[in-house]
Amino acid sequence: MNSPGKIKCYTNSNMLGENWPGIQLYYPPVKYSPAQGIYEDVTQAAARMKKHAHHTNAHTLIFDLEDGCRQKEMSRDLLRQELPELRKVNPSVTIAIRSNSFRTDEYELDMQLVSDMSDCIDVVMLAKAGEAYGAAEVRDLSSLLLELNPNITIQPIIEHPKSLKIAPELMQYSTVKHVVFGIHDFSKAMGIHITPEHWIEELQFYMNQLMFEARIAGKGVIGGVETLIGSNIMPEKFVEPHDVRRWLDLHGDYESRVVYKHACQEAAMGLTGKQVIHPGHIHLCKTAYTPSPTEVNQKVRILKAAIEADALHGGAIKFEGEMLDPPMFGKALQTLLRAHALRALNQDDMDFALQVLELLPAQVIRQNWPYGVLL
Repeated sequence: MNSPGKIKCYTNSNMLGENWPGIQLYYPPVKYSPAQGIYEDVTQAAARMKKHAHHTNAHTLIFDLEDGCRQKEMSRDLLRQELPELRKVNPSVTIAIRSNSFRTDEYELDMQLVSDMSDCIDVVMLAKAGEAYGAAEVRDLSSLLLELNPNITIQPIIEHPKSLKIAPELMQYSTVKHVVFGIHDFSKAMGIHITPEHWIEELQFYMNQLMFEARIAGKGVIGGVETLIGSNIMPEKFVEPHDVRRWLDLHGDYESRVVYKHACQEAAMGLTGKQVIHPGHIHLCKTAYTPSPTEVNQKVRILKAAIEADALHGGAIKFEGEMLDPPMFGKALQTLLRAHALRALNQDDMDFALQVLELLPAQVIRQNWPYGVLL
């Protein structure tokens, strides 16, 4: 028997919930070629997928069938042809389909694609969520997906004040793990002129509202997509913050500095993912969102010191010139769990995090980490 308020002991991390969306790359299925002045055909688009999508380092690939897609029918044909191979070649990447608005003709065709390829799709991102029919959109889509593949989740995109107003209703379904803040459509609907450099500050009030509701519901929030595209790409060997800053100072362009700054702000606010439109932004945003090895090591040492002093449940310790108490220990634990959710925690540190969880009451775990599954 387990003592009241305690969780069972597990040897795996299933109790922590699923991986976060992380860095999501918008990948156009059939792309327009400015050089040629025409759209790709299916053969050309398939070759591009094999060259780039099969080897992406993004956590998630978003195949946009809505606003960013002109050749919708051809794009769906391409995905039917290519998704099974993508799943085999790169099984770790999350495959997301951005569908058209609920109950439109294109939406019905999108759902037929999802039905045909349900074994190859992880997420359906519902554009303009709740704007036409309210939370019933997510309810009906949830019912459909549970029949096709119960592992497929929904990411409603909040793109209008109507959607923000009913955000708690949209997030009440178990199929919804994360919601997306669609900053450009949202700002258009509000009549707010946002800028590429300062959109976080310009939409801060509404972002805070969404994060507040999501935190109560135990859901994550995916941040805004950047429009700035630079020319320099940071090498993947840079993972520590000081190395990233050095590269930005020496080699980074203006656009990279802005994107990195925004990603750091979003990560500090606890967001669970970020959308990008350029491959060069993937690793840059990853370093902002993912705790670095040095940071993980520090948090492990903090928690070990708290356990040694028997202060995990109450009390304070002095650590590297700073006084720390249980709320600080909780934040240290959050860092480890965040690294795990973004697929960046090694097995030894994961085992240690699970040991810490076993020492905490279930209520305390829920306070620190609402994304897991407590059994």
